[in-house]
Amino acid sequence: MASAEANWLTLEGSSFSERSFSGAWLLALGTYGVGDIVTTIAIVYFVPMFTEANPAVRWAIESFGGGGFLALKLLVIYCCIGVSIWGGVLDEDPLLYYGPPALLTAMGLAVTWLNLGLLFS
Repeated sequence: MASAEANWLTLEGSSFSERSFSGAWLLALGTYGVGDIVTTIAIVYFVPMFTEANPAVRWAIESFGGGGFLALKLLVIYCCIGVSIWGGVLDEDPLLYYGPPALLTAMGLAVTWLNLGLLFS
């Protein structure tokens, strides 16, 4: 039973490759993870005239500081990875497989661009 449960965590036997999974998620982590986190921290902590616009992120920062912000980001990333693996790989659904990292990449690019605009305005 333990080996059957562990098999769903791999891409083995699916139509998707490890390379496509790694590439999609590295792009998502680079934009949504690194880009948005770095620019948001720069704005929130170093530019006193701006505050966080997202109420959930603002609450996390006000309640738990930077750790709360990072925890919220990790929660979103882990949930999206779960959808990508569980829904995409188990159901062989390309939309569920590529959708979450594509969504995070688009959000990361947009928010990083917006934050950079605010930082340099």
